[in-house]
Amino acid sequence: MNSVFVNRIIRACKLDISLYEEVEADKSATFQAASVVILSIFAFGLANFFNYGSFDIFVPVLAALGGWFVTSLLIYFVGAKLFPEPSTESSPGELLRTIGFSYAPGLIRVFGFNQDLLIITFFGSGIWSMIAMIIAVRQALDYKSTWRAIGVVIIVALFQFYILYKFGFIPSTNF
Repeated sequence: MNSVFVNRIIRACKLDISLYEEVEADKSATFQAASVVILSIFAFGLANFFNYGSFDIFVPVLAALGGWFVTSLLIYFVGAKLFPEPSTESSPGELLRTIGFSYAPGLIRVFGFNQDLLIITFFGSGIWSMIAMIIAVRQALDYKSTWRAIGVVIIVALFQFYILYKFGFIPSTNF
């Protein structure tokens, strides 16, 4: 890994706003963003291996890349087309890059080598990544309002949850 890429990952984890502006503008960073998504899933896979002895990574990597792509497109549609601010000027590529780097906090999941740490790193990285995604969305969509970025992320997350539920990927529970 080159030092620019590693530096970008560290800055993404630090929630450095200038990093998200940088990768938004750098069209060559799309491959790096995809690599962050893949590394985040590898970290999770490694933690699963230590806890459960399984290391099936092919399907999770494809699912993560597909999820990253779909999420980025949905956020583009909702944020840039349905709820833009007057200053909003964006493209799907900009969202792919910024949202890809928002997966960087998921790298801490590699420390989930026992059951207790797995739970902590899973939830901790999830919250941290959600905050990073909100920053990524705000920067990529040129929003002045963080609340608008939060709203867009929540709308897309609820829509995705609903679709996954309807197609049976999230089991229903009877209380």
